[in-house]
Amino acid sequence: MRLTYTPDPPPFSDPAELAIVDRIKTRRAPRDLTPLDRTLLISPPVADGWNSFLGAVRTRTNLSNSIREAAICRVAALNRAWFEWEHHAHLLRADEIASDTFLQAIFSAAPGTWKAGADDVPDAKHALVLEYTDAVTLTVEVPSELFARVKGEFEEREIAELTATIGAYNCVSRFLVALDVGERVGEEGMNKALEHVGGVPVGTKPAPRSYA
Repeated sequence: MRLTYTPDPPPFSDPAELAIVDRIKTRRAPRDLTPLDRTLLISPPVADGWNSFLGAVRTRTNLSNSIREAAICRVAALNRAWFEWEHHAHLLRADEIASDTFLQAIFSAAPGTWKAGADDVPDAKHALVLEYTDAVTLTVEVPSELFARVKGEFEEREIAELTATIGAYNCVSRFLVALDVGERVGEEGMNKALEHVGGVPVGTKPAPRSYA
């Protein structure tokens, strides 16, 4: 990591800062503070806002687990955020709809190649989510034709939540990679994450970061 992790437990004395730590630990329970938490706690107010926002995105939307985690994992693959991949790919693998073939496609498929009915994608809805994730992540501007298809498949609340999820984890990934949180940057970090999670062979080439 390029900064210094906040110790665990944090050596805070301010009651407001201690309350922030308690809120983060409550969300993480029964786990300890993560390397991401300990990096964010360098600035307790930022850590507090992050915890509230990401907690809502992760646990309080109407999105299914497989839709949410597929989008997050695709962001991680595109942005080379292997700490993010390591923590979310196993959540996706735990979903009965998510085969290792699907996980491998999320990791390595070129943008613009998602097709309904393809053997490596569970269904048209997941293919559309990944196509939308690619657009929001890589070009930011979403083509009208693509957005019309998203509106035809999802309710407006779901679209808002899906877009917030993609945007939030683009923010997370950029923070993780810029500061090398969890020491997972680069090819070595990628292979450690792949080895830890499984589902994608170590050494697999990740998806291109632009459309062909």
